[in-house]
Amino acid sequence: MDLNDSTSLAELMSRYVSTETGFGVPKNGWRICLAHEFKEKRKPFQAKDVSLSNMIEHISLGVRYLRWWYKKTQVEKKAPFIDMFRALPLKQIYGAPLGGIGGGSITRGWRGDFCRWQLNPGMYHYKTVIANQFTVCLRRGGQTVYQQVLSTERPPTLQGWNWGYCGEYAFYHALYPRAWTVYHLPGQNVTLTCRQVSPVIPHDYKDSSLPVAVFVWDIENMNDYALDVSIMFTMVNGSGHEDDKIGGHWNEPFHLEKEGESVSGVLLHHQTPVNPYTLCIAAREKSDQEISHQTAFSPKGTCSALWSDLMTDGRLDSPKDSSTPTKKGEKVAAALAVSCSVPANQHNSVEFSLAWDMPKITFGSRERIYVRRYTRYYGTKGDAAPFLSHYALTHYSKWEDSIDEWQRPILQDGSLPAWYKSALFNELYFVVDGGTVWVELPEDADISGGLRPEDGGLPAQPEVVKEYGRFAYLEGQEYRMYNTYDVHFYASFALIMLWPKLALSLQYDIAGSVVQHDPTERLNLMDGRYSPVKTRGVVPHDIGDPDDEPWVRVNAYLIHDTADWKDLNLKFVLQVFRDYHLTQDEQYLKDMWPICQTVMETELKFDKDGDGLIENSGYADQTYDGWKVTGPSAYCGGLWLASVCMMCKMARVLKCESVYQRYRDILERGSAAFDKLLWNGKYYNYDSSGQSLSNSVMSDQCAGQWFLRASGLGDDDYQAFPKEKICSALKSVFDLNVMSFAGGQMGAVNGMRPEGVPDRSSVQSDEVWVGVVYGLAATMIHEGMVDEGLRTAEGCYRAVWERMGMAFQTPEAYCEKSIYRSLAYMRPLTIWAMQHALSNRPNHNETTDKDVGQD
Repeated sequence: MDLNDSTSLAELMSRYVSTETGFGVPKNGWRICLAHEFKEKRKPFQAKDVSLSNMIEHISLGVRYLRWWYKKTQVEKKAPFIDMFRALPLKQIYGAPLGGIGGGSITRGWRGDFCRWQLNPGMYHYKTVIANQFTVCLRRGGQTVYQQVLSTERPPTLQGWNWGYCGEYAFYHALYPRAWTVYHLPGQNVTLTCRQVSPVIPHDYKDSSLPVAVFVWDIENMNDYALDVSIMFTMVNGSGHEDDKIGGHWNEPFHLEKEGESVSGVLLHHQTPVNPYTLCIAAREKSDQEISHQTAFSPKGTCSALWSDLMTDGRLDSPKDSSTPTKKGEKVAAALAVSCSVPANQHNSVEFSLAWDMPKITFGSRERIYVRRYTRYYGTKGDAAPFLSHYALTHYSKWEDSIDEWQRPILQDGSLPAWYKSALFNELYFVVDGGTVWVELPEDADISGGLRPEDGGLPAQPEVVKEYGRFAYLEGQEYRMYNTYDVHFYASFALIMLWPKLALSLQYDIAGSVVQHDPTERLNLMDGRYSPVKTRGVVPHDIGDPDDEPWVRVNAYLIHDTADWKDLNLKFVLQVFRDYHLTQDEQYLKDMWPICQTVMETELKFDKDGDGLIENSGYADQTYDGWKVTGPSAYCGGLWLASVCMMCKMARVLKCESVYQRYRDILERGSAAFDKLLWNGKYYNYDSSGQSLSNSVMSDQCAGQWFLRASGLGDDDYQAFPKEKICSALKSVFDLNVMSFAGGQMGAVNGMRPEGVPDRSSVQSDEVWVGVVYGLAATMIHEGMVDEGLRTAEGCYRAVWERMGMAFQTPEAYCEKSIYRSLAYMRPLTIWAMQHALSNRPNHNETTDKDVGQD
């Protein structure tokens, strides 16, 4: 651990007073004392934060958005896909989420609270359910000597429980998909380590889909006498949502023996009219341990009866019958306790699981029913919770072996700094906690958009989608659009490297939508024009809003006319070849080739002067809201040239010589025009307009080169940009956007003026976009600027995870001071592009990224 890592760890752990290090807690990860308080308190960007000059320039947009927002919230009673007036306040509490991919998620905070819920697909509920707790009871000689809720909270309810555990004696450590909480019990000479394990395993498409997590409690008794120890797990039937009190919910105990292993617990049946589900708390039976339960208790008032029940003998009453259904206005909870003996100066462990079973889901419009991926193995009847629990409790050690095998080469790579190892794995939380859905493809589904292979389209049901299902994740928990494609372009490295079949499935969904056309006219809020929802030959911005009907109605984004977003088509082409390069899936490349040709023909319409370079106008570029583009730009022009280069390569692979020659000619002309119009001797200008701000330094100006390098291209016949110019541009970005911004401690600002001050001409040009910074760092690493790349990315990690208190909710953006925007965002998954670049360094040990993209 280097000096900077030691310093930052000391800050987050400065209030920890114990010397205990816990049982089996790893060296690497994000560690914080439960008593820590973050000094920096930031506020979300809202409409009132727009500068006066930008407000004047976009007054019409503001009026149109306000009218739309009022209709959506007050008339339709729906949540806007982006709410500029009610952004989420920052809560510096979140930890690693529970569960696998696509079955819903429950987040447990770093202080132990169950505090963020996404059981209904894509729709988040931020509520700490205070009765959801673990409690410890210590007994000696038949007497209870200590009983404590393992929570630092002192709530106004449940006053019969012993709250207020001293956080100075505990710390949390996360290395996703696992997390550890170490509790030293003051005065008891006992240390508890709770290890949280979720089945998030690369290249695993069964267990990784399971909605379940395991809590292993390691108990260390450092006394010279034995202790009887009980751990109690309490859980409310619900998520703290108002539907917890609609009535009709009920609990029942269960016991399941299978293959010589038994588990016992309580099922909590949550009987909502839409998307009903069952929660399940369970424990694994062992010969030297006793499991007891309380089927139902009311989580209000003092709740002293449950507390006294445990304190009496370390066990609960264990009634055999089910509870009666709740009445309207009532809530019900359940408790499960495991008791064991821990000899003097020895160790013992107990195991719990939490599972949830919501097999069938509908989205907001309730037009279609989908079944989640895990139902392939556990059925759709809603009776899977006991079996999920049994499987988790008897297989989690195998999950951990797989996780260790995956993470070990990276964690043991001495060339990588400790902060990077924490960032790399912990940012993966979003694959589970990004409103993620993973569903089976219905037998009658047709994803082709109606155009068959013989006509240049796709199969109705491509094999990879039939076998691995459909996958979608949100742009962000606050930006509620599935598979936002311009952002997925960055984040996609995590999927293609770790779950490549899901990445390919997503691509087939996007490809099928290219040929679709929805002529329905709607208002674009930016310019006030009406345009079709979806134009044929254009990649959609997103596949829909979970509060509507994703996959059926695409393009929930209605700020711009997305048909004008030239970069979407280019990003499709770039990902197609990148994915082929990493997976060597020839059928995928053959299927995508006609779609690539279609979208490139759409783009070629914008080469108005025949110089091989497409032109931009207005906001037709994935740049920054309010930062207008005129003529060819560094960003979109660079993506265009990289796409043309990849078309050449794909044509050669597929032996389409005439297509190769056509795009070879375009590449030669376009590269010359790009240099002539945009190169200024040090870097590529923002755009070619010649206006006062056209020479701003854009941090992401080399994105095209990044994807070429990531795809094994960028040299010789497949070079779009001179290497010396790329290196010069990256050096300029590092010197100006990184080191001249915030003392070089916060990553790269989007736009910087050549004189070394941030470009503040738009509402986003002076922001730092965390995912873009990780992509920039990857580009630097590809070009041999490893130290600069790591330094650039380090600023973001330290700002977000160590100073701003945004662990497990990394935002899209933050400014140098005060403001952040869009918590829990997709793009920071781009850090896996850094790992791809690092693993492909010359003479680097390839085992640090074993079998990338291969199944």
